[in-house]
Amino acid sequence: MMISSMEKAKIITEVLPYIKEFSGKTVVVKYGGSAMGSSVLQQAVMQDLVLLKYVGMNPLVVHGGGPEITQMLHRLGIKTRFVKGMRVTDPEIMEVVEMVLVGKINKQIVAGINECGGKAIGLCGKDGNLIEAVQMRGSEDLGYVGEVVNINPCVLNPLVENGYIPVIAPVGMGQDGTTYNINADHVASEIAVAVGAEKLILLTDVPGILADSRASDTLFSQVLVSEIPDLIECGIIDGGMIPKVECCTNALKKGVSRTHIIDGRVPHSILLELLTNEGSGTMVVRG
Repeated sequence: MMISSMEKAKIITEVLPYIKEFSGKTVVVKYGGSAMGSSVLQQAVMQDLVLLKYVGMNPLVVHGGGPEITQMLHRLGIKTRFVKGMRVTDPEIMEVVEMVLVGKINKQIVAGINECGGKAIGLCGKDGNLIEAVQMRGSEDLGYVGEVVNINPCVLNPLVENGYIPVIAPVGMGQDGTTYNINADHVASEIAVAVGAEKLILLTDVPGILADSRASDTLFSQVLVSEIPDLIECGIIDGGMIPKVECCTNALKKGVSRTHIIDGRVPHSILLELLTNEGSGTMVVRG
């Protein structure tokens, strides 16, 4: 269906209040899941990020890459195993993790943003001591799986101020120089806190938080932090959604204004969330 010029103009004017509200504000986007596996979705995400920058917002990207790491390990004949959803990371696997996340995926995202007319710079936790990490507590059996202990926003602020979109790989470094593999959702949450983000957006492979996982029309458009324990206890929030809501809760408790869990399988879901009344996915808020 063709859209007339008048209808296009009306659509543009309808987003003006949202542009005004978020102009100059920082938005941290965790990019992963199916949105990384489709060239159409990849381009839509890149276009969304560039558009946000041009209308005055400051997007920062934290990306994952688990499936590609698994594929590379398989190609190299290196066996991989998981414990409670986390990859056991020995020194050999850590080298592959760093190679894939920092050397491949990070630069692909940077190139994609640049091709869409933006200016992106790729970083990992080692750059300027951006992400200081330690071995995850109670995870000795997982090897070099880490957790964030400090974010250095001084690395990011000059880039944002000079018009760049930072793209961050979730690889951290300990004070002794040890490299750690860190969950990308957790990194995004801590980055959002450190830079004083207005919003944290987690792209997922589901519509959001559903009352019935088999029915997309049972989507919660909003969930209060105080409601989360009951939703976990009754099984509405379970599996991989639990760490995502924990990341949202962490960010909210430490000062981020709003957090969102949205469906990365929907083209332009970032714009739908930020620039429309209907939004996209589930907003997790204080209360």
